[in-house]
Amino acid sequence: MKRMMMAARWLPMVAVAGLSLAAAPAQAQRNGLYEVNGVSPEGTAYNGTMIMQQVGLASWRVAWQVGEARFEGYAMSAGPSFAIGFTVAERPGIAIFQRADDGSLNGQWTIVGSSGIGTETLTPRDRPSGAPAAPR
Repeated sequence: MKRMMMAARWLPMVAVAGLSLAAAPAQAQRNGLYEVNGVSPEGTAYNGTMIMQQVGLASWRVAWQVGEARFEGYAMSAGPSFAIGFTVAERPGIAIFQRADDGSLNGQWTIVGSSGIGTETLTPRDRPSGAPAAPR
């Protein structure tokens, strides 16, 4: 009986601790500058940079610079996944990325209504100390 009373006393604290751990999403990425390497839905290779800035618990502001073109959007992180909504010439686009072990993000993107899908890799430009370099 004494064990049951002790367990009953600890159960609410364990439940609260579990809830607080569940509220923090695993981070798929980090603030900073990323190298962008991709292939458009038409098959054209491109490269540039992206800056990511966390603006909420799981929300991000992102901006790509590819040549003279600049694209902006907002994203959400959930575990190893990172989803971005953006616009290109006032047309909505969607991208989904998965985090790799080296900290890079590999994904696909499309413009709503398009019949093509592009691919893209985002590699942190300034790796945290101790992180392995992305393969080339």
